[in-house]
Amino acid sequence: MDHSLPSIPSLEALRAVLAAGRTGSFTDAAEALGVTHGAVSRRVAAVEAWLGSAVFERHGRGVRLTPAGQRFTRQVEQALESIERTSERWRPRHGRATLRLSVVPSFAKLWLLPRFPALLRSVPDVRVILSVEHRAVDLDAREADIVVRYGRGDWPGLHVRRLFGETLLPVASPALLQEAGPILGIDDLARCPLIHDSDSSQWRAWLAEVSVPYRPRPDDRRFEDYDIVLAAAESGLGLALLRLPLAQAWLDSGRLVAVSDRARANPLSHFVACRSDERRGAVLDCVDALCRLADGHDPSGPAPSSGAAL
Repeated sequence: MDHSLPSIPSLEALRAVLAAGRTGSFTDAAEALGVTHGAVSRRVAAVEAWLGSAVFERHGRGVRLTPAGQRFTRQVEQALESIERTSERWRPRHGRATLRLSVVPSFAKLWLLPRFPALLRSVPDVRVILSVEHRAVDLDAREADIVVRYGRGDWPGLHVRRLFGETLLPVASPALLQEAGPILGIDDLARCPLIHDSDSSQWRAWLAEVSVPYRPRPDDRRFEDYDIVLAAAESGLGLALLRLPLAQAWLDSGRLVAVSDRARANPLSHFVACRSDERRGAVLDCVDALCRLADGHDPSGPAPSSGAAL
């Protein structure tokens, strides 16, 4: 009797098929998996040779699953989920589950890192690997287990919970106000250099609230990270929108001061997300812990007063 293991494609080959099926592109699948385009192509070819049927139809803009490929990938996903659930069930109790939490650099520096020790204390049986990077990682490709994202919360296929919202308040450095003089009206504010990150829509929205059109000017400054926006404002390079409570410490310390008491609700919020089919207790416990850490923030509360009346 032959007791050898069945000859099946490698796990790497199966993951390449799943990634290409999700993205519709070998190139995108390669980027998601951190391998070359050629590696994905070879792994897919190995699966197709083993299956004896084409998994993908090739077209000019990428690939699409064949009917057989759709049935095959659906069964592979179910099989991998079953293996994962089984491993969770039979993992020794004394072992520590490991998960990866992905956040962008500015959120890590301004909010998460000061609270990270408290998060670890909340999940003592979990090893949390913090991944700080600019790109949005792919949860379906298992690049991370939990992500914190900034937006409107409308990400299909994910289980999303709101951490906290924000209010927007114009601020400047004390040195800038001393040099330029007090900002007495909206027109004064609109003439000052404005600092923002890669998205200027917040300044557009705030100025629209006071009936002032947003017009980019040569002296305006744009930085990729929000913490650099705050540092540039502290250096006196212009006005920034303080996102409360994310940057509350900059106001409390006096490094930046409000130049208006007109606070506007930010249409974007911070959300924590995991896969919609996530069942691992360690991941769900960590999501709960992050939400509890955020409960102390009240973004709907009154904005700090600057004494100005713009």
